[in-house]
Amino acid sequence: MKKTILITGAGSGIGRDAAFALAARGHRVIATTFDEAQALALRAECQARGQARGQALEVFKLDIASPADRELLLPIVLDVLINNAGVGESGSLAEVDVDRIRRVFEVNVFATIALTQLALRGMIARRRGTVLFVSSIAGRLPMPFLMPYSMSKFALSAAGAGLRAEMDQLGAGVQIALIEPGAIHTGFNQAMTASKYAWMGPDSYFHAQTAKMKASESRIFGLLEARDTRAIVARIVQASEARRPRLRYVAPWIQGLGVRLARIFGV
Repeated sequence: MKKTILITGAGSGIGRDAAFALAARGHRVIATTFDEAQALALRAECQARGQARGQALEVFKLDIASPADRELLLPIVLDVLINNAGVGESGSLAEVDVDRIRRVFEVNVFATIALTQLALRGMIARRRGTVLFVSSIAGRLPMPFLMPYSMSKFALSAAGAGLRAEMDQLGAGVQIALIEPGAIHTGFNQAMTASKYAWMGPDSYFHAQTAKMKASESRIFGLLEARDTRAIVARIVQASEARRPRLRYVAPWIQGLGVRLARIFGV
């Protein structure tokens, strides 16, 4: 069945690839971006792919942290909201500026919930709809030096699971699911891990370990990152089209298995 699907953070990476994959399956996809520059670039890509605006893929700017932008969602009769927009931040909790953590939570948690509440108004009234939260396997296993991001994803995963139970109790016919990507090569992970080096000066507790940390991060990404988004995009498509989606969709599966084993053994 053809659905109307809005996805946030579609200017690059997983969001962009999921938008094109869903459009290719015949859905009406509304791909929103953080700023106008990303929107222009995405429209150009649509034209290059032969998908003109207003047909298979519609594009406009929707900064989820902007109350005015969030209200652009209200006139749209949505079947599926995919909360994909998010930001990253890294650094030790022993010294990272709390304002940096606050910004991550503002986008990844508070703005995401605010947008979801707007979408739920129509979905609950119509007694149908699906909301997907793109969290992360970092939201299931604490990751040193990535905790500003990891904590936000723990919170988002808890929010999604709790909201699912609430919608079930309400009996409103609204489905909630979590999408949990592992390490995937989109450039997001590299930018996030590098963010701490912008402020980790000579006074940092870890200044003497900077070179070692950079080398370790490069090695880990080389070993673990999936080369493309196909596996997680397939899970997003599956959850979007499901009548009753599962609570969690994880990809790549081997990374999800690693997280489960780590938690079992108390790592």
